[in-house]
Amino acid sequence: MSVIPSIVNFLNRQRIEQIDRFKKNPAEVQDETFHRLLSRASVTEWGKKHGFESIKSVREFQLRVPVQTYEELIPLVERLRNGEKDLLWPGEIKWFAKSSGTTSTKSKFIPMSHEALRDCHYRAAKDVLVIYMLNNPGTRIFPGKGLTLGGSHKINRFSNNSLFGDLSAILIENAPAWVELIRTPGKKIALIDDFEVKLDLITRSTVRQNVTSLSGVPSWFLTLIKHILAYAGKTNLLDVWPNLEVFFHGGISFTPYRELYQKLISGDQMHYMETYNASEGFFGIQDDPSCTDMLLMLDYGIFYEFIPSDRVSEDSPPAFSAGEVETGVNYAMVISTNGGLWRYMIGDTIVFTSLNPLKFHISGRTKHFINAFGEEVIVDNADKALLAACRATGAIISEYTAGPVYMGTSSRGSHEWLIEFEKEPVNLDQFISVLDDTLKSINSDYEAKRFKDINLVMPVVRSVEAGTFNKWLKSKNKLGGQNKVPRLSNTREFIEEIYKIIEV
Repeated sequence: MSVIPSIVNFLNRQRIEQIDRFKKNPAEVQDETFHRLLSRASVTEWGKKHGFESIKSVREFQLRVPVQTYEELIPLVERLRNGEKDLLWPGEIKWFAKSSGTTSTKSKFIPMSHEALRDCHYRAAKDVLVIYMLNNPGTRIFPGKGLTLGGSHKINRFSNNSLFGDLSAILIENAPAWVELIRTPGKKIALIDDFEVKLDLITRSTVRQNVTSLSGVPSWFLTLIKHILAYAGKTNLLDVWPNLEVFFHGGISFTPYRELYQKLISGDQMHYMETYNASEGFFGIQDDPSCTDMLLMLDYGIFYEFIPSDRVSEDSPPAFSAGEVETGVNYAMVISTNGGLWRYMIGDTIVFTSLNPLKFHISGRTKHFINAFGEEVIVDNADKALLAACRATGAIISEYTAGPVYMGTSSRGSHEWLIEFEKEPVNLDQFISVLDDTLKSINSDYEAKRFKDINLVMPVVRSVEAGTFNKWLKSKNKLGGQNKVPRLSNTREFIEEIYKIIEV
């Protein structure tokens, strides 16, 4: 084992023991987290309203506090943004992480308390390194730099009281000074708003550095890697950074990108480690290189509940804690956090593959969506955009479905829409343009990914013959009744199945 990892592992021995503890005792650690959260928040307006001080059990908590979505929290978030204190979490909330909006908002602004930054996001970043070193005792990442590619939004000001930006920008802005010694690019470049400009500056500033690790979203990084290879005149990223050994990735599924990464970074030395983090919290880390399932991180100041996804729409669906879940069940995840989110449904669904320790994989969203590139397009977005396109071009739609067109070695990503028109648009190009512009106007993440065609290019719309979707449903024995065409999918499964119907 090399000297630096040995020293780091020695200093983090206590942390390793803590991780081992919640692996063996998930229910006990979560119970401690639950009571600690309620005790801290009992002095807040929310805590007083729901009687946190007198709550003795999870069941009592569930009876008093309803499951929340962002819509329910908007009035309190706006008050926090205007400088009010002690509403959802003790003290002042200065930072708000901007992420994709819901059905009624273009963007969400998630409160980021000091504890959420310190005890969740920064602790998780350290844990990723600790776990990686345990699995790779001969690692040589520390003599080099870790290249982090964050979002394209700089820090902005709501008022004199609060600031907002992408989570990555907030983390960069608040990171300890020593982080600048091991991370690249520097803060000035990392926080540039124009992603196209940032790509060029990152490339020029890092191409001659000793980069040993990458951290970020696979789709964004693929764009950067292609840019760097073109600039350097290389076909293998290891010819640019010979000591590169690991990509810490998250945000979207890595499955569609794995083969491309192996082509662009060809060599046995490269490792890939998945993480599960969001503006609302950091939830999971892949702790076993031989398995893509992730370990649920139970001591970041987050109390978890899990609702069977097929019961989410019920008025009072059952919610299970960490000690009550089962493997193989699709659960919608509900969180209560040290950032002041209480019984908040984040919209993701997971399936547990192990109970001791608690390991899982992300199974999707509680609703149909496309998030192949971090754009988080939901059905409500699609319906509104198609309606605008129909109104602009006189079209009428009978059925539709949409999915991703994955990036290739020399092509960028896109969305493909298969539409059965009752009435064709007068001008299909105009239809596509209005569809695209409307999606950008109502979904800030889609807008960011479409910026200057860097990551996503214009959507593709293909008109299919009348009756195509019924033929497809019939082929699956789902014609009639309450069966519906899935509007959006994060894979190309449905699109490829429909193409087979068309070809027959």
